[in-house]
Amino acid sequence: MFTALCIEIFDQSIRDYHVADDIHRAVRNPYENASVEHLLYAKNWIDTVQWHLEDVIRDPAIDPVKALEMKRWIDRSNQERTDMVEYIDSYFLEKYKDVTPAPSAAINTESPAWAIDRLSILGLKIYHMREEATRPDATEAHREACARKLDVLLEQQRDLSTAIEALLEDISKGRKYMKVYKQMKMYNDPSLNPVLYGQKSGQ
Repeated sequence: MFTALCIEIFDQSIRDYHVADDIHRAVRNPYENASVEHLLYAKNWIDTVQWHLEDVIRDPAIDPVKALEMKRWIDRSNQERTDMVEYIDSYFLEKYKDVTPAPSAAINTESPAWAIDRLSILGLKIYHMREEATRPDATEAHREACARKLDVLLEQQRDLSTAIEALLEDISKGRKYMKVYKQMKMYNDPSLNPVLYGQKSGQ
């Protein structure tokens, strides 16, 4: 199952990140560049670094200049995340390029890769909730509450995996078809963000 491969690689990426637990550490992708495994590992590494950036930026004592640098880093990360999702969708487009959709075929609400994006984030939630559920310096009540939340996250992971597998099966049989819409992050584009192009025209 493709989702089992995703979960395995996402878990590997998350574990690898936490060896150093350093947002500045460069990714060392163990998979061949042309493989889908490489894309999945790279995708989750981006998500994992961004998860920890979001933690850091919420420090109430953070220097405002540092916070602005972090926010811009997060913006870049969001664009990289979107690009990586589109690369993964390109893999599926290539894989199913010879499938002829049935006349009754419908498009899904999201592409396979955007669903896999949610599976990647779920992997991070599960990892960190498991940490909280076993944190020795936390209260028993905290650990029990987090253990219950962990059970829900694991159920959600199973349900999402089942839904993704059903979607891929439907696409492979022509019951559904997919499109890739190139995402447009308008706030990063000086020609689309009115604050940025307004500054330029006012010079």
